[in-house]
Parts: sequence; C-alpha cells; structure tokens
Amino acid sequence: MLPENQKSIEVAIVEDNEALGESLQRVVESIPDARCIGVWGSAEEGLKKIDAFRPSIVLMDINLPGMSGIEATALLKRHLPEIQVIIVTVHREHEKIFDALKAGACGYLIKRSRAADVRQAILDVHSGGAPMSAEIARRVVEAFHQGPAKAQEDQETVHLSQRETSVAQLIAEGLANKEIADRLGISTETVRGHLKNIYEKLHVRSRTEAAVKYLDSVRHKNVFP
Repeated sequence: MLPENQKSIEVAIVEDNEALGESLQRVVESIPDARCIGVWGSAEEGLKKIDAFRPSIVLMDINLPGMSGIEATALLKRHLPEIQVIIVTVHREHEKIFDALKAGACGYLIKRSRAADVRQAILDVHSGGAPMSAEIARRVVEAFHQGPAKAQEDQETVHLSQRETSVAQLIAEGLANKEIADRLGISTETVRGHLKNIYEKLHVRSRTEAAVKYLDSVRHKNVFP
C-alpha cells in the first residue's frame, strides 16, 4: 500500500498487440493503489491521451506502427519530463534499448517477463528506480563518457543548490527517491522537485543520464553548489 499522502500510480500503455496490451492492463490493475488509464495501439494516439490524462508511468512498446516507441519517448520526455517511460520490447534489442534510454526512457521490460517482474518494475520506477540490465546500464554510462576532449573542456558550469547537489550525489549512488528522502530527512515529493530542477540544470531527461552527467561534471569541476 502507498502512504496516505501519496496518490495512486496511474499507468498508460502504448502497445499495438491487443492481447499483450490487455495482459499488461491486467497486471497493472493487480497492483494495489495502481490503475491503468488506457491502452492505445499507436504512438500518435497514445501521446494525445497521455497529454490529456498525465499518468505517472507509461509502458511503451519499442516497435509501433507509424511513429516508433523511441521517437514517442523523446517527444514525451521533451514536453512532459516528469512522466516515467518503461520501454517494452520483444527481445533484448541492445541497440534499440540503448537508443530508447538515450531518448529518456528510465528502463525496459522484456515482453515475456513474468507478471511479478512487470509489477516490480512499475513499483521500482514509482519509487525512483530504473529497471534495466547491468549490461545496458554499463553501455549508457560508457556512451556519456565518450566524446571529444575539447567538448568536455568546453562544458558550461552548472550551479546546483546544496540540497540539489546532495540529491544528485545520491542518485549517482543508485538510491531510489524514497531512500534519498530517508537519507536527507525530506519527503519523496521534495525529492521529485529537486530531481526536476536537476534535470533542467543539467539538460537531461532521465535519471541515468542525470547521474552520469553529474559525475562527469564533477570530474571536470563544472558543477558547483
């Protein structure tokens, strides 16, 4: 059960396979305090409905007719960065999953995942986690460390508040929002507010990207409280 002051987990599903969409809906609705606001078969339709209903989490198929799940994720994170996107894919398509994470997805699920794994992923994301394999996470880290040395030298200086710096450090350590809240003695809503400010200041769209860019900026002494 969620704390009394925390609203229910609202989940949207964008999946063109009707049977799988219905299966995911049943899984979502089996989670206490969670509800599925809708299942849509295309990114175009899904984005319109997501903009109207503003769920907290979206389960996004990576391969959709028309606009792809990766393109939809990038658009969604650009306009509604607070919504968390979990990519749903048939296989461990590393290149596509990697591209989806760069577009702003917070993690991914394999379509053959057990119902328990889907439930846990949704709960993990709601608490500030990022469901993905160690291999994919490592590739994301490596990608954000690549690039010309001059580009790193020319990075703009970023000024985070003392509290934002503390939150960024704990994100980089892999802590979820509730763990950060407990460590700093603040509410999870306050953590989410700081996280939004960190995203804006670091010009990132996902938790993983924020952690890596923060660490990289500290290494080059471009972040100051």
